[in-house]
Amino acid sequence: MDQFAGQVALITGASSGIGAALARELARQGADVVLAARRADRLAAVAREVEGLGRRAVVVACDVTVDGDVERAAAQAHERFGRLDVVVANAGFGVVGPVEALALDDYRRQFETNVFGVLRTVHATLPYLRGARGRLVILGSVSGWIATPRSSPYAMSKFAVRALADALGHELAPAGVSVTHVSPGLVASEIRRVDNAGRFQPDADEPAPAWLIMPAERAAHLIVRAARRRRRQVVITAHGRVGVLLQRLCPWLVAGVIRRFGLQSRRASSR
Repeated sequence: MDQFAGQVALITGASSGIGAALARELARQGADVVLAARRADRLAAVAREVEGLGRRAVVVACDVTVDGDVERAAAQAHERFGRLDVVVANAGFGVVGPVEALALDDYRRQFETNVFGVLRTVHATLPYLRGARGRLVILGSVSGWIATPRSSPYAMSKFAVRALADALGHELAPAGVSVTHVSPGLVASEIRRVDNAGRFQPDADEPAPAWLIMPAERAAHLIVRAARRRRRQVVITAHGRVGVLLQRLCPWLVAGVIRRFGLQSRRASSR
């Protein structure tokens, strides 16, 4: 199934979870990939998997909070492959906690990665996408539709990128560039074991029940399918779709359930 044969995809946050699974899925569908993330050693392992699928991979150590890093990744993509057709703005993490326990710097740190990191990715890659009439995929969250207690920084950032995706979809349509906003529910990844400073805590427990968590490979397949079809919005996981639908139709019911059953975000990992 070579739906993306001859195309090149750049993925931020590609070292683990959904990002790594997207790299493998796009490679299976014929794309060469540019892998961008902070952990170069993890990227190298993903690159070997991509090459094992018969596609080419370029590894770029990249921090989306650093000006110039994503531009460098995009330039390397164009230098190596001569084109850039698909860009996935996937890098992100979650700051959580009650508002009175969080400082303004916690919110700034959250927005620097989840919002301004996406903007840096857009600015760095848009000229290439315009030239290719390509596809931009922005990873949001069900938390961008439904905010729960203790999730205000993360939810705010994901509400913001949903608005960005909506606006960009209108702006870029005349240029033939599609914008797909993806709202994952609970997907297998490391995000729930990353602390408020953005550090991975390998010994942290997975707070979500296993039966609710979608495998990353399944999520990646659904995301790539939505990008291929140039869909505007897609919600991944059944519980995510139900939650978003209820929030749209009867937000009072969702609020009642959250308050009645004490639903809230995970507790912050120790710093």
